[in-house]
Amino acid sequence: MYAVKIDPKRPDKKIIASAADIVKKGGLVVFPTETVYGIAANLLDDKAITKLYEVKNRPRSKPFTAHISGIKMIEKMSCKVTRGAKALIDRFWPGPLTIILKSENGKKIGFRMPANRIALEFIKAVGAPIAASSANLSGKAAPTSTEEILKDLEGKVDMVLDAGLTDIGLESTVIDLTAEPPKVLREGAIKAEDLKKYA
Repeated sequence: MYAVKIDPKRPDKKIIASAADIVKKGGLVVFPTETVYGIAANLLDDKAITKLYEVKNRPRSKPFTAHISGIKMIEKMSCKVTRGAKALIDRFWPGPLTIILKSENGKKIGFRMPANRIALEFIKAVGAPIAASSANLSGKAAPTSTEEILKDLEGKVDMVLDAGLTDIGLESTVIDLTAEPPKVLREGAIKAEDLKKYA
């Protein structure tokens, strides 16, 4: 594992390309978002997803969020952007909101488009949705800097993109649009109250 300093305002394209290459080949990369640091794996690579579950010590019953860089990635996952989802996307994305939709085969998938330049350029460079979870062992607090990550994940991930402290420091809010009425499963950086007029 190696940590690389990266400028959050002007990310080095070579560093982004190296990180994306690792994920394309089935590796794991820690990256910053506006909320907390996450661990990325290629969502379309079953072996990489298994590795991510093992590193996190997370039960398989808890799915990972699909981090995306554009709406077309939702369609690639066979999900439809409903009217309610579009209203939330138009208001809160890119940003700290995870929206759960249902795929054509009935599977629930949580999507998030982070408001962080490094994260967006990284996902674009991978060219596919990334499965991501906060870069901590299950049960520990989600990290806002790389110091705690380097201690806990030494030897378990391939690369760490170190952009200093994250902006918000709270995890994303999660709303399930497959429920009727829509249900906030986790209140984070966006207040549940603020979602009511859109969801």
